[in-house]
Order: sequence, then C-alpha cells, then structure tokens
Amino acid sequence: MAVILNREELRDKILGCWTGKSIGGTLGAPFECNPQMQNLSFYADSYNEPLPNDDLDLQLVWLRCIEERGPLGVNNRALGEYWLSYIPPHPNEYGISKANQKLGVLPPISGELNNANWRNSNGGWIRSEIWACLAPGCPDIALRYAYEDASVDHGGGEGTYAELFTAAVESAAFVCSDRDKLIEIGLSKIPRESRVARSIRIVLDCYHSGKSWQEAREAVIKDSEDLGYFQAPANVAFVIIGWMYGEGDFGKSLCTAVNCGDDTDCTGATLGAILGIIMGRKNLPKEWLDPVGDKLVFCAIDAGTLGAPRDLHTLTEKVMSNIPMVLSTWKAPVVISDEPTDLSSLSIDNLMDQSVAACYWQKSPFAVEYDFIHTKVILDYCCEPIVKIGEPFELKVTLINQTPEARYNDVLWHLPDGWEMLTPNPLQVYLPHVHLFHPTASVTISATLQAEYIESSTNRGILEIIPTGRPNVCLVPLFFLTSA
Repeated sequence: MAVILNREELRDKILGCWTGKSIGGTLGAPFECNPQMQNLSFYADSYNEPLPNDDLDLQLVWLRCIEERGPLGVNNRALGEYWLSYIPPHPNEYGISKANQKLGVLPPISGELNNANWRNSNGGWIRSEIWACLAPGCPDIALRYAYEDASVDHGGGEGTYAELFTAAVESAAFVCSDRDKLIEIGLSKIPRESRVARSIRIVLDCYHSGKSWQEAREAVIKDSEDLGYFQAPANVAFVIIGWMYGEGDFGKSLCTAVNCGDDTDCTGATLGAILGIIMGRKNLPKEWLDPVGDKLVFCAIDAGTLGAPRDLHTLTEKVMSNIPMVLSTWKAPVVISDEPTDLSSLSIDNLMDQSVAACYWQKSPFAVEYDFIHTKVILDYCCEPIVKIGEPFELKVTLINQTPEARYNDVLWHLPDGWEMLTPNPLQVYLPHVHLFHPTASVTISATLQAEYIESSTNRGILEIIPTGRPNVCLVPLFFLTSA
C-alpha cells in the first residue's frame, strides 16, 4: 500500500523548503566564515529581496541535469560535467574538484585527490534539498543522488556523509514532522563512527542532559578542534543545535543555529529548508517571509546559459513536474494525488532501514563505475592514481554481469609508451550469470602495472573489455599522475 501525498500540500511544502532556505541563507550570510558566536534575534539589516547564496544556486544546476538526463542518467560523472559547464566559482573543494576534473580525474576521485583540507567541509550537505524534493518521503532515493552529488567534490569524506544525512532528513520531513524521529532517520543513513554522527550525538546528549545551547556549541567545537573550522561535522551539529534549542519556534531556531557562528549562511539555510518542509510555505511567519520575498538572486552559477528559474514559484513548479518520473523510476511507494494525504501505510522503521545507505558507506573513494548495459565495470585505483617510475601500481577491476547468460570477456590494457602490465595482458575472464551459486554474478581481478619511463606528468590509457556475443565493447578511460 502506498503513501498518498496531496498535490497541493506537497507543492506548499516544496515552496516552503525553498522559502525557508532563502530566509535562513539571508539571515546567516553577513556572518559567514566568522567563527565567533553571534547574538541575532532577526535579520541584521533591512532587505527587500534575499541575499544571494550558492547553497540554492547549485541545486538549479542539478535540476537541469535531471531534466536533461532523466533519473537514471544522474551520477557523479554527469554532475561533474555540469559543474564544469555552469558553475564558475573555484573556492575550496569546488575549485580542487574542478581542477582535478580538468586534468582528467573522474569523480569520486576528483573529490579525494589533493583535497585533505576540504573533503570534510560543507559544500555537499548545503545543496541536498533538490534530491529530497524530487523524492519526497523516500530518503533512500534522495541519498542515492546525494552520494553522487557530494562525492564529486568530497570523495569519501565527512562532507559526503553530511549530505547523506541532510538529504534523508529533508526527504523524510515530507511525511514526518517529529524532530527527534527525523534526526534518528538521518543518523540511520550514515556510519555511527563518522564524525558527523559523533557531532550530532554530542548535541543530543547536551540537550537531554539540560545543558544550554552555548554549552552544546562549545562541546562540539572542542570535539572538532582537530578538523578546524568550516567543516561539516561541526556545522551540521550547529543545525541540530538550532533545531533542538529552538523548541519549535521558526525564528528562534534559525537564529540559534546562526548564532553558533562559522558557516552561518549554510546552517541557517539548511535548517530553514527543513522547517519550511515541515511547516509549508503558508505557515512560515510573515515577518520572516516579507523581507526576502520570492526572487532568486544568483552568485555561483551561469544563470543565463543555464536558463535558471528566476523565482521560487517557478522553481517549485519545475521540481513538481519531475517528481512523478523520479518516483516511478525507482518504484517508490509514494503516490502524488488530488486525494487527501494518507500516511496510514507509513512505517518509520522502514524509513530508518540501513541497507541502501550502507552500500554507499562501503564504496571506495578511488573507484569509478561505468554501466555498459550488459556489464557494470568498477575500476578501483585503491589509492590516489599516482605512479612512480619502477614501482608497481596495483588496481582492481570488478565486472558485474547484468544479463541472464554467462559469457567470456577479453580484458585488454592499453597503456602509455614505456608502461607495461605485470599481469597477463590480454586476460580472458569468465563472468557467470545469476543463479543459486553465483547470486552476484561478478568477478574481481587484480592488475599490476609499472612505468619504466614517463614522458608526461599526466598519463592516459584505455581499459578495453570485449564481451563474447555482445556488440557493446567496454572502453574505460585510465588516468594517472606521475611522481619521481
């Protein structure tokens, strides 16, 4: 039995999401990057439109991607291409990821390579609402997209776990308004040992032991000293501080989150979006809504080339038009209808199921996936793809059969001049079909290469996989940096 979401209520919640995002971002923007506590009780200035915020801008690019490529065409490689086409700014992880991709490094490695300072930062979780709005009441669908998104510039870092958390919370907020249950749902989607989960639990412990929000903030900061400021674990925790200590008051909640300092436009905007989903646009306080209105003001995208919507109502309608396609693609048990909302079949336990999320925890941040219809190929470099002259470099290739018959596959490595495979090349691999004794129908092979001399600092090759009886040859790009 499916959950039924009334179309007009859903539209109001999605509009509430974007409106709350705009309100919180405008509240916090003047104090961004200031690690000191603030003392706000309202906007710092008078406004007649929202302040620009990349947190919302970037999501318009993701919407364009899903409109053009469809629900199954959105992955980290596709999103990486849209980064390069429509997003000019280069700060922190944005710039590192884009620079890596321009060299030839594919996601998720683009979010790992040379990114130790920023892979745990805030660029991912601040842009998760689009996935939640496209998959209302379906946190496992939302987090699938959230992983593809965050891994482009955060690899396997805490920044990726943070987006899994916020996407799940925001998606579940369409069908559950209980704050504590929503936080539980979010925590169920990230590893318990992750730093994001640890910071959130510090806040919960402080709140339930009667400590003030200021004490909770200090406990989070102390625990995160080794990471530094402007990082996801502490800032997601500041969102939770605002939510817990705001006690259901929209303005108090946002101000408390922003008053924690640090990445204030992001903490205010994300909490505003969550509360906007729960409350709906029609229930947002007028005094907070009037100063920002409905306009979209851009700062981080090429809006003209993108053809971005110019107001929140237009954005909401574009999202609404794509929801049925996403829900049907993933066979989600959610129906958008003109009938009254019916949550009688909703199971909170199901929303907290970890099976989908756990698959993403186990992904290697150095593995690139390709779907060739008959075969899925996972090329795992196992570490940063940096080769030294005369030193063996081992990688792994997993072939997953997606057809009902077994077959042989010829695996052939085409390497730069002066490079050689130390394992058989070509190699014939038998790929079983799915049956009782081979339930996964996959084979993983290890391959070792070595460079005797190197002509360039960047080196490309091709992994060619030729399946018996199939016309589609798998051509997987290889990329290596070199080190003396």
